[in-house]
Amino acid sequence: MAAPRPPRLDAAADEVARTAAAAGDWAALAAAARPCVACPELAAARQHVVVGDVPAAGRPRFVLVGEAPGATEDETGRPFVGRSGALLDELLAEAGLDRGQAAVLNIVKCRPPGNRTPKAPEVQRCSGWLRRQLELLDARVVVALGLSSATWFLGPRTVLGAVRGRPHEVDGRAVWATYHPSAAIRFGPKGAPRAGLLADLTAVAESLRGAA
Repeated sequence: MAAPRPPRLDAAADEVARTAAAAGDWAALAAAARPCVACPELAAARQHVVVGDVPAAGRPRFVLVGEAPGATEDETGRPFVGRSGALLDELLAEAGLDRGQAAVLNIVKCRPPGNRTPKAPEVQRCSGWLRRQLELLDARVVVALGLSSATWFLGPRTVLGAVRGRPHEVDGRAVWATYHPSAAIRFGPKGAPRAGLLADLTAVAESLRGAA
């Protein structure tokens, strides 16, 4: 299936898309993204633009895509390094996946004030960065963490419980939608989100081994 058609771009989103498309490599894209002010509220409140982490060498085996940075991520400039990141690392290891072989990204690169859900215009304006990141990484396997990420890849009518547990072909990529680690924290160690996230990561690991 093709990725959902994005809504008509506003001027800021169009400028981001043009700037991102002109970036010839990861370093150029990161340099272009860091001074971004397409979303004035986010730009005024942030400490860092959290561009994302990529493996030190080579193409990533898989890509993790979350919603937006939290407080710790905003302070450090790196994705998934707070409580959600610690749990994600734990479950990745338990599933047999190595975070060091993954690219770790977010849909929105700046922390929304109060950790609120990103607004639709913010997602739209930041999408140009993510699309170009996926192109540069030549991402073939993507794990969409949480409903916001799943919706970005699979469309606005996505119901997480209906799409998780199996890959969805989107623009030549295998997209796996699953729970966000923050949901696993909220529902506790015996809650369904933690068990579901681990099960889905294990399925991703098995698919990668099968493709090796």
